[in-house]
Amino acid sequence: MQHPTEQPPDWTKWALRAAGSWNLILAAVALFSPEILLRYLLFGRPVPSGLAMDFLGAAAVLTAVFGVGLWLAASNAFRHWPVVLMGFLAKLTLGLGLAQAIVLHRIDPAAWLLVILDGMVWVPVFAVILSSAHEMLLDVRRTVSPDLLRFAMRRKTQYGITLDEHTRLTPVLLVFLRHTGCMFCRETVSDLARRQAEIEAQGARLVVVHMGREAQAVDFFGHYGLENVPRISDPERALYRAFALGRGSLLDLFGPKVWWRGFQAAILARHGLGRPAGDGFQMPGAFLLFHGELVRSYRHQSPADRPDYLALVTGRDYAAPELRDN
Repeated sequence: MQHPTEQPPDWTKWALRAAGSWNLILAAVALFSPEILLRYLLFGRPVPSGLAMDFLGAAAVLTAVFGVGLWLAASNAFRHWPVVLMGFLAKLTLGLGLAQAIVLHRIDPAAWLLVILDGMVWVPVFAVILSSAHEMLLDVRRTVSPDLLRFAMRRKTQYGITLDEHTRLTPVLLVFLRHTGCMFCRETVSDLARRQAEIEAQGARLVVVHMGREAQAVDFFGHYGLENVPRISDPERALYRAFALGRGSLLDLFGPKVWWRGFQAAILARHGLGRPAGDGFQMPGAFLLFHGELVRSYRHQSPADRPDYLALVTGRDYAAPELRDN
């Protein structure tokens, strides 16, 4: 099983070193030749003294310290992402402040060059690094730990057979549902019932994990003709956590896509709604297991996702976001 790396691309090292060097150069000019910088910004008007110069000196010191921090953060931009975030916010704020001052004719329009060099150059660079670091952290959180996987494999279905024993016999398509009152959960079970024969024709066995009690599951799955499918009741969501399935945010659960897909599933497809039986924020997912190992996975980015479960078994475009009707 492959685990995501925490090592950022080489270009991030050189980018942060360059940003740190720029900060050190700017700080040196502000500390040792502040008149040059101020005359450039102030239309050649008299350079202020006293408190204004002290403030400029303090800002220069902070800029120098931050330049050193960027050099140190260059060793691993992902691990030191808070420093990059501070740089992003500082450059963005300063750039916007200078731009506003230029528009209001408080400083020379020539200062646009400083806005470009100090803001527009570095803000996108820091944004890309932060985005990459965020994706890396998500990948790490979504990685199933081998120890947790071994623990999860001990869970038994309603037939008293462990998940590990199932995977020793055939590949297992393990599908985690949302709460059974959810229209997407009902749509998923309907899709599984429709595709069950095709999945089994590929030599795989279907196992379903749900958050309800087993007594509730009998009627629910029986309604879709899946009463004999092996299933695991997990109201404590231990298996969900073991397979790194987290809880969705408000945007994940109530975004525009969810509303439209919810209307399609609940009204047009007549799956309806029911009383929640489990955590309404829990996100679903599907995994192909064989001989106790994780072969492929699909983790929903939204509860409205509709993965192609047959493709997940066969490996053909298994990450496709929609299940297309035959």
